Amino acid sequence: MRAVLIEGAEEHPAAFCYQVNGSCPRTVHPLGIQLVIYLACAAGMLITVLGNLFVVFAVSYFKALHNPTNFLLLSLALADMLLGLLVLPISTIRSVESCWFFGDFLCHLHTYLDTLFCLTSIFHLCFISIDRHCAICDPLLYPSKFTVRVALRYILAGWGVPATYTAFFLYTDFVETGLSEWLEEMPCVGSCQLLFNKFWGWLNFPVFFFPCLIMISLYVKIFVVATRQAQQISTLSKSLAGAAKRERKAAKTLGIAVGIYLLCWLPFTIDTLVDSLLNFITPPLVFDIFIWFAYFNSACNPIIYVFSYRWFRKALKLILSREIFLPQTPTIDLYQE
Repeated sequence: MRAVLIEGAEEHPAAFCYQVNGSCPRTVHPLGIQLVIYLACAAGMLITVLGNLFVVFAVSYFKALHNPTNFLLLSLALADMLLGLLVLPISTIRSVESCWFFGDFLCHLHTYLDTLFCLTSIFHLCFISIDRHCAICDPLLYPSKFTVRVALRYILAGWGVPATYTAFFLYTDFVETGLSEWLEEMPCVGSCQLLFNKFWGWLNFPVFFFPCLIMISLYVKIFVVATRQAQQISTLSKSLAGAAKRERKAAKTLGIAVGIYLLCWLPFTIDTLVDSLLNFITPPLVFDIFIWFAYFNSACNPIIYVFSYRWFRKALKLILSREIFLPQTPTIDLYQE
């Protein structure tokens, strides 16, 4: 939470996080507004956790879903679920109270997990775009090119690179010693602002922009190829036509997921870059709105799947009914019309 150094906090204790000199200013909301915000955030967290938990369980449980694409979806859902479970509860308190009450250790851990899960999501969406590109543009070689082993390597990279990248900047003194001229002044007491500095603003944009550029480029090519395939589909056999149609629908659904990801994250990413150039002038309330708009993306994917994937709806129906306990349920072909 960005704030400036404040003197004389003991004079107006209600307006500051702590009754000490140098305390961060605190925005005090009426009780009714606080309850509404807490309830809205709780509902968002519940949708995020339960929706992504269902994706993780469905892909793990049903053998028909054990393929490279769905393993990438499972890992993406795991990142989004952990964000809702481990990050959003504390982020809610910080946003509503406009203060950080949990100490330096949890500040570092919370920032680490927040950045880790968000970067993991964009890496997985980029890898899923590569998977869909192979499936649509090179369908004959796809089964041998994009195997489960390849998907597992992508998953390992999707978690390992963000974990190492974030730990390097948070748990080493590289930023403080080598880039001190890029950093803001010492934050006030009651803030948790570790990476929102000028250097991070410049670094954050290409980390977001280049994977997005790759995804957009791949989906443009996928769209062109899929359109050409649709025109040629009448010449294919029934089985090949069905497989091609299924792959195109999967590409379209995941393209929607990528589009929503861009819409949710672009305001925050652009603000982070511009803010670093203008000496952090964004009001805390606006900055919080951008952050929560980005968090909202983690709840979107399961909703997209419900409306787009027949297998997802069938799996949901089986899980919510007693059929999930039948011995033959894990082997049901969810793709069968």
